[in-house]
Amino acid sequence: MPKTLDISFFEQVYQVARLIPYGKITSYGAIATYLGTAKSARMVGWAMNGAHKLDPPIPAHRVVNRIGLLSGKAHFETPDTMQQLLENEGIEVKDNQVVEFTKHFWNPIQELKL
Repeated sequence: MPKTLDISFFEQVYQVARLIPYGKITSYGAIATYLGTAKSARMVGWAMNGAHKLDPPIPAHRVVNRIGLLSGKAHFETPDTMQQLLENEGIEVKDNQVVEFTKHFWNPIQELKL
């Protein structure tokens, strides 16, 4: 865990994550790149660890790793919660990986104009 938590960075991550549309996913790296910190994908991951418990809600289940793996699933109520939430939105998951990753991928750099 990082020695200091940059709350403003975490809040920026949460703002972007709240904009991910229903039925879409993005990656930790895509959020980091959008925020101008391309090498901070792990920090985005740290931000997302408990994000699904915050109020207002953050759709943390929609953030996966760069190849579509559900790498954050351990931080949900059960190991299957992340997959269930994605499947409820019409996103197929097989062996802990989003099927048709590029079809469902939402790129904040393209979708959110700076």
